[in-house]
Amino acid sequence: MDIPRAPASRDRMIEAAIDLLRESGLSGAGINEVVRHSGAPKGSVYHFFPDGKQQLATEALAVHAERVQAFMVRSLGTSASPATRVKSLFDAFARRVEEADFRRSCPAGAVCLDLDPSLDHLRPVLAQMFTEWIELIARHVDLGDARRSRSFAGLVLTAIEGAYIRCRAERSSRPFTEAGAWLSSLTPARRAAS
Repeated sequence: MDIPRAPASRDRMIEAAIDLLRESGLSGAGINEVVRHSGAPKGSVYHFFPDGKQQLATEALAVHAERVQAFMVRSLGTSASPATRVKSLFDAFARRVEEADFRRSCPAGAVCLDLDPSLDHLRPVLAQMFTEWIELIARHVDLGDARRSRSFAGLVLTAIEGAYIRCRAERSSRPFTEAGAWLSSLTPARRAAS
């Protein structure tokens, strides 16, 4: 068997997996779909991802997680106000869902909907992604108390994941803009830790 030489094949498969996970979760990101979407040779899948679909999905989620972190950092901006940062984040997600014509969600959320006992190995991967995003939000929306900041950041992430679902169903970015407006109005002012 010829060993695929082009590292571009591996990258194309990861990009295809990310796209498919965002569009239809794990159930829509089968090996055949990834090969078709990426244009990579089918034999290269098991060369680059010997553990198959599960390894490909895990690596695609990791790549996407890093991109989302960078997106969140840019979106949270440098405003001094935690409330303004929250609103900026939701406005950025609203633009993101519009640009994808309401067809793409967060792949972590989409994959969570596919989890069953045979996919338990993905739970810690997904939980780690959510934990890292919560910690990032908490650092940028500092309420003066680490526990409160983290708890509030968890609420923000829960609203983001839920807004993705509604945006797809309603073909509207309004769930993001509404959630952002409400959460920014409810964002506690930073106070000194006791």
